[in-house]
Order: sequence, then structure tokens, then C-alpha cells
Amino acid sequence: MATHDQYIGGEWVKGESYTPNINPSNLAESIGEYARGGKNQAEQAIQAARDAAAGWGAGGIQARADALDTIGTEILARRDELGRLLAREEGKTLKEAVGEVGRAGYVFKFFGGEALRLSGELTPSVRPGVRVEVTREPLGVVGIITPWNFPIAIPAWKIAPALAFGNTVVFKPAELTPGCGWAIADIIARSGIPAGVFNLVVGKGSVIGDAIVKSPDVNGISFTGSVDTGHQILVEATKRHAKVQLEMGGKNPLVVLDDADLDVAVNCAVNGAFFSTGQRCTASSRLVVTDGIHDRFVDSVVEKLKALRVGDAIADDTDIGPVVDQAQLDQDLSYIEIGQKEGARLACGGDRVTRDTEGFYLSPALFVDTDNQMRINREEVFGPVASVVRVKDYDEAVDVANDTDFGLSAGIVTTSLKHAGDFKQASRAGMVMVNLPTAGVDYHVPFGGTKGSSYGPREQGGYAKEFYTTVKTAYVTG
Repeated sequence: MATHDQYIGGEWVKGESYTPNINPSNLAESIGEYARGGKNQAEQAIQAARDAAAGWGAGGIQARADALDTIGTEILARRDELGRLLAREEGKTLKEAVGEVGRAGYVFKFFGGEALRLSGELTPSVRPGVRVEVTREPLGVVGIITPWNFPIAIPAWKIAPALAFGNTVVFKPAELTPGCGWAIADIIARSGIPAGVFNLVVGKGSVIGDAIVKSPDVNGISFTGSVDTGHQILVEATKRHAKVQLEMGGKNPLVVLDDADLDVAVNCAVNGAFFSTGQRCTASSRLVVTDGIHDRFVDSVVEKLKALRVGDAIADDTDIGPVVDQAQLDQDLSYIEIGQKEGARLACGGDRVTRDTEGFYLSPALFVDTDNQMRINREEVFGPVASVVRVKDYDEAVDVANDTDFGLSAGIVTTSLKHAGDFKQASRAGMVMVNLPTAGVDYHVPFGGTKGSSYGPREQGGYAKEFYTTVKTAYVTG
């Protein structure tokens, strides 16, 4: 079986150990053996990035643009191959996986252009004979720690701007999806980027992540993952004044009003809540529905869910793939039990599904007769589980939608311009969707939320420079 090493200082380096990468659609299949490292390899990667930082940061922007465009071009050319790897490794359907790979390719190409567009300011001083120059410089070494649910797209939208703006990178992908992380590293390694500018170290977050977060040679940390881990990173990194960017999930509402087009509402709910097996931080886990449309909406969603096929991620007839691993499956089943004990009614789903191959298959679960104080409506399940909260009118819907510790994404389905316009302002989420699923965003505009969902500058688009650069002000006379 093929083994896959770490990438440190421009060289492929043997791991301290190797672990099989198991397909969640077929537990008998291993995709390959992937390296695992410890603190020593993390420190080697950080040192390599530190040694390369000055040269890359001061180097020509055309070299950065060319390298990123080369990376994006190869990713797009191999989207079917890489999409199949992603589907086998993470469990989202092949169609979704190929789409994610395409997005990653375009992210790299977009930031290739951003490397050439980084601008500053030249302004007069309040003092005669003095001019003021405001410029942006790279942070230096950036630690990037990513989750398993978007194992190519999320690394792309962190790595690409880091490199575009002159930083060097130490990248730690999720242990569950090392294949996609390794594939990105392999492409970057052949892009012409100098040794040490990009480094890949796979291993436990408590070891590799901890070394990255605590190292005085790492100037910034960009993390996407759980709330608890994000909080730990924030506490540790700010002790030494490192810059921190966190994305930590959501409990996203989709408001459905009486005047909504029923088909649009159902499609938004099913897509947003259950596609990608519900394993998206932007998933519509709370469906906030007004009285007049509630019963028709629930009946239609149940009918739609029963028609969806749960199965092998790479099968042509699969609508929803497996849950990523046993631990996530256990968490999903635990929340389904909690919901029932709290008094919610399971309208459909929530059962283990048997297929020709042993996998982590779970039928999409829809709860009804819930209230917004139940745990299933307060805590992020991160699986194919959603609940309906019945409300009397638009005003109550807004109150319920905003009654959460999170604030990543929110949506509304309505034909009322008045309510759509008001909701865009009244929602306390960082992203608002009108007659669209709460999941699904573009790469050239900012991504991020409020409250417990996010911390620090926004990701993606032109706003990425706010995290990956630091501002310098120079006063000049003569």
C-alpha cells in the first residue's frame, strides 16, 4: 500500500508513524498509509518556514502570482481525480466532492490575481512638507489548522491568501482527511515555490496544533474547527500576542414564512440541512417556520427526505453519503436520542442504514414539535439532523432565529420584499441568504460570522488581506 510522507523544508520526510486512511463508505477499504508526526517534526516545519520567510516576503509578486495560478490550474485539471479521493476519504457525494475541488482551484487562481492587486495609500500629512505612506506587509509564518469536512476547499482559502501576501505556511490538516492535505502539498511542491515556504505536518491536534499555537516563531494562526478548540487556541496564542483567526461553527436558522414558495422552501431546507451529510458549519439545523405553512412544509420535507438515497459516496445514485467516522456517528445518534428525551418528535429518519459495504450510514433525521431551548436547537450536532421550530409570525421568527450563541449564516424564504429586506438587517448572522440554502458561498467575497461562530478578520475575497498582512505607516519628508 502506498505511503505518504510529510513535506518539510522542500523535502518529503518520513513520518514518525503511518496510519491507514479508511473509507467511511467501505470500512474494509484503506485509501493509503499517511504519515503522522510529533512535536519534533512540527518544530522542524516551523523552523523551515521561519528560514524562508524573509526571502518569500520580500520576493517578487509576479512569482507568487505565477505559482498560485499554476497550483489552481493543476487542481482544476485534476478535479475528477481529486474529487474521487475526497469522496472516498470524507464521504460527501462525488458530485459535491468534484464541486469542492473546483472551488479550491478557483480560490488559488483568484489569490494569484490578489498578489498583484495588493495596494497601499499615499496621503498628505497634516504637517507641511511631509507625506504619509501606508503599506501592507506579510505577517511572517502562518500556522493553518483545518477541519475534515471541507478538506480541500478550506485549506485552499487559507493557504492561497497566506502565500499570495508573502507569508510562509505550516499546514496541519485534519487527521481524518490526510489524503486531501497531502494532495494539496504535492501540487504546491511542484509549483516553483521555494523550499520552506510551504510545509505539511500531519498529526494529532494536541501535539502538532499545540506546537504551532505556542511557537514564538509563528506570527499568526488561522483555525477552523470546534468551539472548544478555538477557544483554547485563542487563549494560548494571545498570551504571546500572535494574530488569530477562528471559524467555529453555527446553529443556523432558515426562516420560512407563510408567503414562501413551498417548493423553494423545501429545496432550501433539504439542501441546506442535509446535503454533505449535514456536516457543514453553514447547515440549516434550525428550520423556523410560521403557522400558516408549517404543516404543508413538514409534510413536503418528509416526503423529499424519504425519496433521498443514502449510500456509497461515489455511487451515481447516492444523494447523501456516510457520516465521516464512528465518533461523529455516535455523536449524531446521541443527539437524536437527546431530542426524543426532550420531547421532540422524530418525523422521519435517524436510523442506521445497511448497504452492500459496511459504512457509517445514517438516514436524515427531521425533528418536529421542538422549541428553541432544547439542546438539539442550541448545540451544533454536525450531522444529517435538523429540527423544525414553529412560530406564529415574522417577528417571532426573527427573535427565534437570533436566539443562539452562534451567528454564522441565516436564511429566509419569502416572496415579501419587505420581510426579505428587513431580515437582511435584523439577522445577527454574518451571512444572510434570501430564498437560498444557508450553505453555499462564493470564494471572492468575505466569509465569517458573529458571536460564537467567528473571531478575527473575515476569510476569503479581498478581505483576506486583513488577517494575512499587517499595516505599516511611514512618514517621509525631503
